[in-house]
Amino acid sequence: MTGETGASQGGVYLDYNAAAPLRAAARAAMLSALEAGGNASSVHAAGRAARARIEAARVEVAALAAVRPDQVVFTSGGAEANALGLASAVAWGVARVIVSAVEHDTVAAAAETLGLPLEILPVDGEGVVDLAWLERALACEPRALVALMAANNETGVIQPVAEAAALVRAAGGWLHVDAVQAAGKFRLDLAELGAHSLSLSAHKLGGPAGVGALIAAADAPISRQLHGGGQERGLRAGTENLAGIAGFGAAAREAWSPSPDQSAWRDAAAARIEALGGVVIGKGAPRRLDQTLCVAMARWPSELQVIALDLAGIRVSAGAACSSGKVRASRVLQAMGRDDLAAFALRVSGGWATTPSDWAAFAETFESLLTARARRAAVQPA
Repeated sequence: MTGETGASQGGVYLDYNAAAPLRAAARAAMLSALEAGGNASSVHAAGRAARARIEAARVEVAALAAVRPDQVVFTSGGAEANALGLASAVAWGVARVIVSAVEHDTVAAAAETLGLPLEILPVDGEGVVDLAWLERALACEPRALVALMAANNETGVIQPVAEAAALVRAAGGWLHVDAVQAAGKFRLDLAELGAHSLSLSAHKLGGPAGVGALIAAADAPISRQLHGGGQERGLRAGTENLAGIAGFGAAAREAWSPSPDQSAWRDAAAARIEALGGVVIGKGAPRRLDQTLCVAMARWPSELQVIALDLAGIRVSAGAACSSGKVRASRVLQAMGRDDLAAFALRVSGGWATTPSDWAAFAETFESLLTARARRAAVQPA
């Protein structure tokens, strides 16, 4: 792996959907903020300088979704941003909750705690939500909170958010969009999407972990969940993570730098694996992230694939992993009707420092490991 990847242990890093390596600009912004110090709520010179750093970062983050800076509320990460968006919709007055079957756990689990009737918005075999189902559901009982991610973290499938938003708004509801995986990978415009709220996370962009943002439309009042201070215009109490926010702003700015389309690199790797019997998940969807590949190889458990590749110097993820690092069957694949492959999915994801040779190395190594595995199986006694 070349360049400033942050992969200090060497090898090829293709797990950007979990965390992108820290960008040099983000590191520099964080170090500068740490050295300067200051509390942004103080009125003296150090406090005003800290406030200026935060507001400069707010401008950069706002640009990710083409919104005004005052529409950005900094949080501790994507999970908190999702929770704040959902809770705000409930405070606004929604009557029920509809969550897509392929939402991230931070949305799916938070939705279960809201105390409202909960329904699951189904997806088709490619992982795309069923808009006809949504339209019928909203006609039966409008004013719903609908949660629909912009792009799936496992498959890279991009959802028809604008179309869903039109249905939700016509029914007097609230649409929350988890855009954590989408930001910086394709153009986001909150007004064009039509969403009420949208969540972001810095560490998917090459910023630091532990900082994110909730972006709200003008007609979406945010209901504070953390009390006791006037930070973030009274919408989130607690002293701001100055260094994290500064790094987030720098990463957001860098995310606009032109980057190569990785779809050809991804597809070349996918073709080699398909030739060996692998199945590319979401391949037939209208749109996928160009840097994400989800592939399943039947009868080779995900955790064994990840371990074998890691030992060979290739860093990827299983289709789904919990916070303890243990691998479980992919809920996303199950929702797509692929229970047969849910325990065998592998996610490969590139990013800002990925090269064609990284994708080629992954494919070559995967092919070698699979061939060796087949040979071992052939000589084992029946």
